[in-house]
Amino acid sequence: MQVSRTSSQHHTHLNLAVCVVVPVCPHAGGVGLCEYVQHLSIFDYVCVSGSIGNRMIEYVDHLHEHFLHPCVIRNGSYMVPEAPGYSIEMKPESLAAHEYPDGPVWVKLREEGLIKDL
Repeated sequence: MQVSRTSSQHHTHLNLAVCVVVPVCPHAGGVGLCEYVQHLSIFDYVCVSGSIGNRMIEYVDHLHEHFLHPCVIRNGSYMVPEAPGYSIEMKPESLAAHEYPDGPVWVKLREEGLIKDL
């Protein structure tokens, strides 16, 4: 389940897991999703299970360089963030570089013929 598409993500995932009695593995394979799901892992440990046993959560190791406070993995586990918030604030230079349609990344892709103007 993709966390960015659910409201009240903690409760949604918890209710699904409890009601259906199946493991739930939050999807974290996109820009900023790992930064989101680390909070689900922490919530589960602190407020639900008190255990890391028999738990699974996705992690994709790319694009973290665009975030001011990227998630940290140690020994296969998400670490508790040190900064407040959801850890998804992007660096201003990353936002500027990828701004559509005039950011340098998009301009270069058009110049190289990899994309066409609509």
